[in-house]
Amino acid sequence: MPQFPKNNLAQLVIASCISHQIKHVVISPGSRNAPLTIGFSNHTSIQTYSIVDERCAAFFALGMAQQLQQPVAIVCTSGSALLNYYPAVAEAFYSNIPLVIISADRPDHLIDIGDGQTIRQKNVFENHILCSSNLVADEVSKASNFELVTTALKLAKSQKGPVHINVPFDEPLYEITNKIVGFDEIDTVVEEVPLDVDELQNFADIWNASTKKIVLVGAHFPDKLIQTQLEHFTKDPSVLVLIENTANVSHSKFINSIDKLIFPFVEDELEQFQPDILLTLGGLIVSKKIKQHLRKYQPKHHWHIDSKRAFNTFHCLSKHFIISPQLFFSQFFFLTKPKESSFQQFWLQKKVHRLKNHQNFIDSCSFSDLRVFEKILPTIPNNSQLQLGNSSIIRYSQLFNINNTLQVFCNRGTSGIDGSTSTAIGAAIVSNIRTTFITGDISFFYDSNALWNDYIPANFRIILINNSGGGIFRFIPGPQQSNALNYFETTHNLTAEHLCKMYKFDYEVVSDEESLIKVLECFFEDSKQPRLLEIKTPREKNDQILKAYFNNLK
Repeated sequence: MPQFPKNNLAQLVIASCISHQIKHVVISPGSRNAPLTIGFSNHTSIQTYSIVDERCAAFFALGMAQQLQQPVAIVCTSGSALLNYYPAVAEAFYSNIPLVIISADRPDHLIDIGDGQTIRQKNVFENHILCSSNLVADEVSKASNFELVTTALKLAKSQKGPVHINVPFDEPLYEITNKIVGFDEIDTVVEEVPLDVDELQNFADIWNASTKKIVLVGAHFPDKLIQTQLEHFTKDPSVLVLIENTANVSHSKFINSIDKLIFPFVEDELEQFQPDILLTLGGLIVSKKIKQHLRKYQPKHHWHIDSKRAFNTFHCLSKHFIISPQLFFSQFFFLTKPKESSFQQFWLQKKVHRLKNHQNFIDSCSFSDLRVFEKILPTIPNNSQLQLGNSSIIRYSQLFNINNTLQVFCNRGTSGIDGSTSTAIGAAIVSNIRTTFITGDISFFYDSNALWNDYIPANFRIILINNSGGGIFRFIPGPQQSNALNYFETTHNLTAEHLCKMYKFDYEVVSDEESLIKVLECFFEDSKQPRLLEIKTPREKNDQILKAYFNNLK
């Protein structure tokens, strides 16, 4: 017979989550959250996961929500446990990922009196949350508690972001019953309202008169309609489409390696590349070069399309179309027409030239981070998922053509290294396709507790590029010019070998190209447990090779 908490507040929270179709709940151990743990783990509609480290648990859930595009809940005990959620909360906030944070708390009369595991939990995520619902532990507040929980859960789903439900529990915590309350199922469907056609026509007139237009696409969940709509722009010679790997779209007439195109620009090319109109969609942009360029050579018009928010990334935002890109384009294309121009063709020819110089350099360069990416990316199986770590990893990946059957993801909301492994594992569990995670050494060791769970699929693969430190700080000019490079770079001699033994990963290590090619021949074959390939690259040569690479693109 299933057991449920006797506590009415716990019953309300659990029943509300069920009614809002939350299917996955990640729980970290604790005593104060016992009523929630008992209820969620015994409910047949909920799949629960036990993740000890709260920071890992939150990113694990974030990876699940990233793939499901539906809210996933995380549950923790009171005190500092809650604070460990914050990095993932911020990532969810900036990446528009629906994450439901449910924290157990002490009642008000036990706060700030010296009780253990007690902090001021109300509104703790105030600056990076869609909603903070602070429940009250008494029967008088039953109706208002219900309203607070309902509001939070609706926002998480409709606005695609994190919400916090803080639930105070007084003892006893472990009383049980065999009954649980139930609420009617709530379907939060957001009906989009089309834009006013007359107003949109004004923007279409500006568009149709302009000879230099750039469409810049940031991180976006794979979407066949967006792919088709963006392909439509290739028919207009005045439009150049710039994409990032995380945009999850592709076409031979898209510029998919922005830094490779822009880095060698001379002054007259920089001015030629300045668009009349910049149309942006998707999440945050990785390329630092395009941000620097468009801030200096600003377009006359910057329009952003997003149903939620618009960042003024280039300091010249003039219009935010508060609508989904899919609905926007379905209206806009009826009002636009191609404009005679050499803009697209000129830069596509530059792309071909850059690609030739790129390949010439890669073919002749020695074993390094750059060479490693050239070898590993083509081996990733078709129709699988690629999760990328931050810092150097995502930036190196942007220099290469990635197989267009892959789905590519990276935590670019805050661009932190802190939870990339946990996110990749959470994503792998619910995506139902094999997942490969490429990470740097600092990021991997920082999040090594990500491996501390029993849910990692046997077909999950980690490629760890170990250059014995934060290699990106050798490429950035400032750190090398200081006398504190070791504090930026954090050099080390760590390997993943013993972690793999402890967490039951198959482990391979290579430090030269011949060994790498040999291991990759069978690395993705079926196995009984997940695998990690550690690739050791030369710490003091990687930056020199990368600088030489950019100098040879001209």
